[in-house]
Amino acid sequence: MAKTIGAAEFKATCLRVIKQMGRDGEPVTITNRGRPVAVLSPAPAPGARPSLIGAMRGSVLHYDDPFAPAADPSDWNAAR
Repeated sequence: MAKTIGAAEFKATCLRVIKQMGRDGEPVTITNRGRPVAVLSPAPAPGARPSLIGAMRGSVLHYDDPFAPAADPSDWNAAR
């Protein structure tokens, strides 16, 4: 289960929360009046490379017709 802590409690115990997160590696969600406002997560290991899987997720915002040709057929001159 994800760890959740109120902002006031986090303010009072932030060093303890950071040390615990460093030991167990679990992110901590910080809430304000019960609503999530921030997520504290462990830093990546030095030299660790991010995964390329999903790196472009969300980058295409709109595409009208994914089955339409990428170029106009008259642009091709393969018959010559």
